[in-house]
Amino acid sequence: MADSRALAVLKDKFGYDSFRRGQDQVIERVLNGENTLAVMPTGGGKSLCYQIPALLEPGLTLVVSPLIALMKDQVDALNENGIAATFINSSLDYQEINHRLSMAALGEVKLLYVAPERFDAPGFIDELSRLNISILAVDEAHCISHWGHDFRPSYLHLSDVAAQLQSHPTVIALTATATKKVATDICERLDIPDGGFVSTGFARPNLTFNVIKDQDKDTYLLEYLKLNANQAGIIYASTIKEVDHVAALLASKHYPVTKYNGQMSSTERNQNQEDFLFDRKPIMVATNAFGMGIDKSNVRFVIHYQVPSDLESYYQEAGRAGRDGLPSDAILLYKANDIRTQLFFIENSDADEDHKAEQYRKLNKMKQYANTGDCLQQFILNYFGQTGTAPCGRCSNCLDDRDYQDITLDAQKVLSCIIRLRSGWGKGMLTKVLAGARDKKLLECNFDKLSTYGLLSSYRQKDIGSLIDFLTAEDYIQVGNGKFTTLGVSEKGGNVLRGKETVRRKMAAKAKQSLPVDDDMFQSLRALRMSLAEKNGVPPYMIFSDQTLRELCKEQPQTRVDMLSVRGIGQNKLDKYGDIFIDAIKDYLSAAEGDDTADRDEAAAN
Repeated sequence: MADSRALAVLKDKFGYDSFRRGQDQVIERVLNGENTLAVMPTGGGKSLCYQIPALLEPGLTLVVSPLIALMKDQVDALNENGIAATFINSSLDYQEINHRLSMAALGEVKLLYVAPERFDAPGFIDELSRLNISILAVDEAHCISHWGHDFRPSYLHLSDVAAQLQSHPTVIALTATATKKVATDICERLDIPDGGFVSTGFARPNLTFNVIKDQDKDTYLLEYLKLNANQAGIIYASTIKEVDHVAALLASKHYPVTKYNGQMSSTERNQNQEDFLFDRKPIMVATNAFGMGIDKSNVRFVIHYQVPSDLESYYQEAGRAGRDGLPSDAILLYKANDIRTQLFFIENSDADEDHKAEQYRKLNKMKQYANTGDCLQQFILNYFGQTGTAPCGRCSNCLDDRDYQDITLDAQKVLSCIIRLRSGWGKGMLTKVLAGARDKKLLECNFDKLSTYGLLSSYRQKDIGSLIDFLTAEDYIQVGNGKFTTLGVSEKGGNVLRGKETVRRKMAAKAKQSLPVDDDMFQSLRALRMSLAEKNGVPPYMIFSDQTLRELCKEQPQTRVDMLSVRGIGQNKLDKYGDIFIDAIKDYLSAAEGDDTADRDEAAAN
């Protein structure tokens, strides 16, 4: 049962009557002084797991956060809720840092956000030891693991911070994406006991996952944006060249778009990010340099224009859609050629051979996700070790109403060719042999003499490659790890060769109108929110989320007491904005009633 004090803070400061699954369990452990790892999906409310204990514990909560934008975002949101918080990072000069440390020492703030790199600075631990730190919160905790998708060496310093601080604070680590291997690594490094691992699962019920394969990406993208107009979203590309291409394409069609990559100046990045957060340009095209910790709650779609390097990265980036719990889309536009970009990144990285082998393995799993015919959400959950779940019923595979085509004969041709090649070659050579190519290496190996040479010569090579990817994703083909991945026939594939199993595949998808269309009242309240946001210098979602706006449209509160019953409106937000929105709702309803009366009078006159 949730702590009554924690529930009171939840309602008063954040405007919610009950905790989401797992939040109360984590909060109880932290309040009991027990080190804890919380693994919750993006949008699952991880930050409340340390923010609420921070307001209940007598000392300071120190939050380690990896990005300047993330810190500012979270501190602004806390201040908007009437909670005293500040941050220390490289954007501040020495005098301002000392001032903020003094504020923390005097108890003028309850939460202090710091970058992990601060612990590299000589004497920083000594400065922190002068503070009464009750809780050490490590956000994006997967960054501490060598096996995580976003390992950061600066996080390794956090392993003994709690022990070095005189107050020996309780440690809470938080992440949205951690395989069992990564979770174990986090717990070992941060002294979290076996019983301290709390996971609420990885499912995102409000997200619809889609894979769009081997289609013209620009055509699909433009059609999707046309059908789902006036929505905020992020479009990820793997290279700066593709970011520039997509941003220019959308700008040429007059979409409100901006862009972000690591090679832009900090001034330009900050301005573009602010334009996105404030909904001035609600479509962001970016490399993966953008987004970690961005709390913008009204992102309705995340589209990957190119395949990312691994499922952890993909799920974290896709999870930036629908943080407010409203229906949202996560779409992967997949072409097999995009894999070459990720292979180039791996081959030219500074990682040792063991880590490169792990990266190749993860990239192969990403390929399987793009080519599976099974439930996409289920595939992701299985990857993170959450097995036994039912199909989501929402993804492009679950809702695929295209007819199946029996491809058993073509599958047998592919599998037979793998055997003829004696499982010593990869996808490239297999494709060429089946296509009947006159490749120099192929001819040198006498593969043109194989009985399977040219068996699929009526197909384009890219279509043969797509078929091979599909058979791999469905476990008919086994893939070895390493830079040069060799292919073999699995037991399941052997059954196909022996005629004991058939292979069926669905064939191209079209963009759909998939996101809800907002009504006039919502648009009116959203315009008011934008005006207040510009006036107060905060992003619109920090005033009220889209979910709160929709509840206001549904409940249409007429008094401050009514207003306080709406999810997401606590006392501080009520005092700031309650009367303004109540008046706006009354004005809208009065105008709507006047329109209805005029319509009735006109109808009677006719």
